[in-house]
This record gives sequence, C-alpha cells and structure tokens, in this order.
Amino acid sequence: MISVTRLNGTPMWINALLVEMVEESPDTYITLVTGKRLIVLEKADEVITKIRDYNRDIGTYAATIKIQSMEELT
Repeated sequence: MISVTRLNGTPMWINALLVEMVEESPDTYITLVTGKRLIVLEKADEVITKIRDYNRDIGTYAATIKIQSMEELT
C-alpha cells in the first residue's frame, strides 16, 4: 500500500499493484485497474516514485528482472 492525500487533506492508502495509470492535468489522477479514478494532492512523479519504491520493497522489481534474464537465455 502507498499513502496519498485526498484533495481535502486526509490521507488515503491505495494498493500500488492495482494502479493502471497516473496522469497530471493539472490535478493528479490515479486510475486503478478496476476503472476507479482518484484525485490526489501529490504530483504524478511523487506517486510514481512511491509505486516504484513499493515494488522494490516487496520484491516485484527484482523478480521481474530475474524472469527477463531467464527469458533472454532461452
């Protein structure tokens, strides 16, 4: 889960694995794979950094690199 801030200033935690898209126009919108859209105070690059850090923390990033390396050998 990553922490983001609603427009009214309250914190909200979302499952980073369910984020499909992050866009900024000028508000930051997070679209989940369920189709739900959220508007948050953080800039898009902050949200993306949080998602990357979360993926590294749970090992998703390292597992992806390992699988890609194994596929290149075949």
